[in-house]
Amino acid sequence: MQLQTGEQESLRILVVDDEERIRRLVKMYLERSGYQVHEAEDGNTALKLASEEDYALIVLDLMLPQMDGREVCAKLRQIKDTPVIMLTALGEEKNRIHGFELGADDYVVKPFSPPELVMRVKALLKRSQAGGQDAAGAAVQVLTFPSLVINMEARRVIAGNEEVSLTPKEYELLCYLASRPDKVFSREELLRDVWNYQFYGDQRTVDTHVKRLREKLGRSSEQAASTIVTVWGVGYKFEVSA
Repeated sequence: MQLQTGEQESLRILVVDDEERIRRLVKMYLERSGYQVHEAEDGNTALKLASEEDYALIVLDLMLPQMDGREVCAKLRQIKDTPVIMLTALGEEKNRIHGFELGADDYVVKPFSPPELVMRVKALLKRSQAGGQDAAGAAVQVLTFPSLVINMEARRVIAGNEEVSLTPKEYELLCYLASRPDKVFSREELLRDVWNYQFYGDQRTVDTHVKRLREKLGRSSEQAASTIVTVWGVGYKFEVSA
């Protein structure tokens, strides 16, 4: 669904960076777009705020005093699925992949363009709140498969008899594949359609999210986890056993 002005103004975002200049810059641009912004300058404070408050999204610097962004993200993922955009000067692929493995939903490399960061914030918030659609674009409320139920309206995933907690990106990836059973998608297609922009050729981003999605589903139902099938040399598909 589209965020209306009133809805957007009610959304709170936590900006975490040890550089006050960067926090103020990001805060200024986000507030201009109508968001409420809270700040934290170290990892311990960030984790405390993120645990106690319900934020729509967190902009999280990787290099932080006391507790770095990766540790904050990993600990946060144990209790919440708040969307996270990792902000860092470390742009190498291994650092981006590590961030995604810990549960980050997006990655922005310093120096960055504040308008681009705001664009990514809006895109991630839009995707995290969007409902599902079928292949024809019509709204779908519930997808039901053996050992797996996806309630699009409530944004709930039930594997076996247990609810599965997914990050916004994991949920969106699952919905995208499950809405199109047996259709094979390349990694490039998934990056384009699920992420909405290219990750500079980082196709392992898809592999990392598929791995995490299977692991989470598998804790409740191996049958549910097996629906995400690797098509070697191509990509992935959602397959339901007869």
